[in-house]
Amino acid sequence: MPPRLKEFYRQEVSPALTKEFGYTSVMRVPRLEKIVVNIGLGEALQNPRAMDAAAGDIATITGQKPIANKAKRSIANFKVREGNPIGLSVTVRGDRMWEFYDRLVNAALPRIRDFHGVSNKAFDGRGNYSLGLREQLIFSEIEYDKVDRIRGMQIVIVTTARNDEEGKRLLQLLGMPFSHN
Repeated sequence: MPPRLKEFYRQEVSPALTKEFGYTSVMRVPRLEKIVVNIGLGEALQNPRAMDAAAGDIATITGQKPIANKAKRSIANFKVREGNPIGLSVTVRGDRMWEFYDRLVNAALPRIRDFHGVSNKAFDGRGNYSLGLREQLIFSEIEYDKVDRIRGMQIVIVTTARNDEEGKRLLQLLGMPFSHN
């Protein structure tokens, strides 16, 4: 059975976008392509267990094992050597992506303290949206007692939209709570 949000996209969002922007082909209608979740871990240089803890968190949230990002060059001021692991990332596609987006929008974001919507200015010019979160605890899958340290993460939602207006409308129709400023 396909994810709930994917069905909603097919039956409600796609026809609404076609009508609004006047697409002549179904393939021109913007859709979600992938979601990339990234955690930067500068602390991994001093604390080797930080990578394992963060990897466990990100795997629990996305349902996929993350890959380690290594430093491309050495930076003496930050005590970073080329090849040191300094982050983790996961690219989620297909049904997992739809389920992750659904949980992000409907369960995780509303749990943020004093939440008034996400910025509507974080588009890249090509319809892709970036979102920074301060803590991983907003996801209900993470158990508070087992967290060793609160970590932030970046989430990039990649769409097939050709510009920000189409990308924003797609995410709005899929339930993204944009702020009104």
